[in-house]
Amino acid sequence: MMKVSLDVDIGGTFTDLFLSYDGKTAFTKTPTTEYNLSVGFMQAIKEAARQLNISVKDLLSSTDIVRYSTTIAMNTLLQRTGPKLALISTEGFEDIVPIGKGASWSDQLTFTEIRNLARIVKPEPIITRDMTIGVKERVNSRGEIVRPLDEEDFLEKLQYLVDKGARGFVVSLLFSYANPAHERRIAEIIRKEYPDFYLGAMPVVLSSEVTPKQNEYTRTVTTILNAYLHYSMWEQISGTGDELRNSGYDKVIMMVHNSGGMAEVFRTAAIQTFNGGPVAGLIGGANVGKTLGYDNIVVSDMGGTSFDLGLVVAGSSRFYQYHPLIDRWWVDMTVLETRSIGAGGGSIAWLNPVMGNRLEVGPRGAGSMPGPASYNLGGTEPTVTDADIILGYINPDYYHGGRMKLSRQKAASAIKEKIAGPLGIEVEEAALLIKKIVDANMGDTIAKETFLRGYKPADFILFAFGGAGPTHCCGYGPHAGINKIVVFPFSPVFCAYGSSTMDVLHLYEQSLRLPLLAAGDMSPFSEYDVFNNTVKNLQEKAIKDITDEGFAIDSIKFGLEIEAKYGGQLNILRFMSPLLFINSEDDVKKIYQAFENEYCRVYNRISAYPQGGVDVLNLILRATVDYPKPKLPTYPLAGEKPDHDAFKGEREAYWIEYNGFRTTPVYEAKQLKHGNIIEGEAVIEAEDTTIVLTPGYRLTVDKYNNFIIKKGG
Repeated sequence: MMKVSLDVDIGGTFTDLFLSYDGKTAFTKTPTTEYNLSVGFMQAIKEAARQLNISVKDLLSSTDIVRYSTTIAMNTLLQRTGPKLALISTEGFEDIVPIGKGASWSDQLTFTEIRNLARIVKPEPIITRDMTIGVKERVNSRGEIVRPLDEEDFLEKLQYLVDKGARGFVVSLLFSYANPAHERRIAEIIRKEYPDFYLGAMPVVLSSEVTPKQNEYTRTVTTILNAYLHYSMWEQISGTGDELRNSGYDKVIMMVHNSGGMAEVFRTAAIQTFNGGPVAGLIGGANVGKTLGYDNIVVSDMGGTSFDLGLVVAGSSRFYQYHPLIDRWWVDMTVLETRSIGAGGGSIAWLNPVMGNRLEVGPRGAGSMPGPASYNLGGTEPTVTDADIILGYINPDYYHGGRMKLSRQKAASAIKEKIAGPLGIEVEEAALLIKKIVDANMGDTIAKETFLRGYKPADFILFAFGGAGPTHCCGYGPHAGINKIVVFPFSPVFCAYGSSTMDVLHLYEQSLRLPLLAAGDMSPFSEYDVFNNTVKNLQEKAIKDITDEGFAIDSIKFGLEIEAKYGGQLNILRFMSPLLFINSEDDVKKIYQAFENEYCRVYNRISAYPQGGVDVLNLILRATVDYPKPKLPTYPLAGEKPDHDAFKGEREAYWIEYNGFRTTPVYEAKQLKHGNIIEGEAVIEAEDTTIVLTPGYRLTVDKYNNFIIKKGG
């Protein structure tokens, strides 16, 4: 049984750690060190070891598992700091990415941006056209080689790419998912002609390995993104791995995947880590929701850089995106659905001259270096954190538990120079406007996400976490129409906690086109070996990967999902198959019935059309190993009135309800006990966050020492 687990989530501003150690827990936040992420990583471990009064070496040598999530992939893509890559395609198909699909010019843009037709452009390809070559080869849709690979022609074109400065190669050939022989041969040639000692380690990434599925556009784009993110991930993980090994940790490092599971780092494609932190928070929210008895939850994380949210409905977090957009690219992979906007403590407030000097907040952020103006590290832009200081919500002398001293004067100067002065208003009024705008942006996003899924926000409870979430939850929650909120003792590091609740999960996908039911007479599919052999091949890959990670074969649980559609219809549906293998006509009927039931649930029963036949398009094998989950400790009931030690004093804070500042009681979060009740207005300070309790709201401490916030009690 696992006793010690260490979970780390590296964000754009802070590095969060959650530690389970022999029944005890510890958590900490340290500034993210962008110049070398392993530095902040190890600082977090040292702080956690200090809390438990043990050495780092003793801690790491006894640790059973390290789980790791990061936003490095997102940052690399947004900032376009990846390596110069080359694309190798089938001759005649070199323009797949620039041509794109019909809606690629509008993908991931806001409604306002889409309406501005004079300015809208297609996304700029990550691999430019001059770094793309077409090779003479051809495989048909059945996987048959109809034109052998011309190796001499390829060698000439390969030399051209190297001379142009290629630092990595993406190979995406037509129908390679049906027969990857030519892609594999191209990789062999590249590695033979340009070994590591000649030009250094240049990755060769094959589409048949990243996503062996039909649709060349999404397959190519997915492979390009994976290659583009590969080097930054490798650089980060290798440095962190070296630090861990040198400090006594000798087991595997598990990476959190955006599919909702995790896998060993060397069996993780870089693109699978994209948005891993928010997904971990979503999984953690669903897990702790079961403990607390909540079925419908909005999981919200307001950190330093972004605001991330996801929905748990009927106890399940399984809202998947099967063709998600990453940056402005439509990719072919399975990810849990979360939503992110640029709204965090470090989000910059600015005046938009195009909109008549309208005040806006985000999406740009100040990061951890130099950070908000109040950090006094050279930042000059006003941020949400600076506004919170001016409004009296954040104590500049107790930020990060007093380990970071903030400057109220710097915060006021930045807001005055950039916002208040140009608008002709007072600094406090400008700070209030910043708070109102960021709260409204987050609240509107929550309302939109719930309504678009067919739900009412009022039917949900809000989990507020991240360093800034508890500070603003009484603003953005009610704005969305949610009046019951939960803040956890570990809210500042909730995404790191979330990864501690995740299971090992690998997904293996393969395109396979076959008629489950024939059109017309609806006769069931009978070539069982074609279906079964594909599943067995995926199982063999899963068993090898998971046993290499140190898990027993009998601990692996398999599940099969199928993508299928009715003949003559466009809608493709993904559903869970009741069976792994097909051995009889009854098995085919059971699988069809599962498809029909899900299709009718999603599209309406009148849409079912078995007379048109049913085509299977893709198989997705889920291989899972259950992992122990940390349990929330319980505490004895105390009185409703907080102890004297919990009261820290008073300070002036601004309350919208009173249109001004009022003397406000301040409490110490760690001194509050089960049963304590605090009536708003109040400020509750923890080392790494601050709860701002507005007038009309009541905070009650439950048996897990969670803070339950309700309107009117």
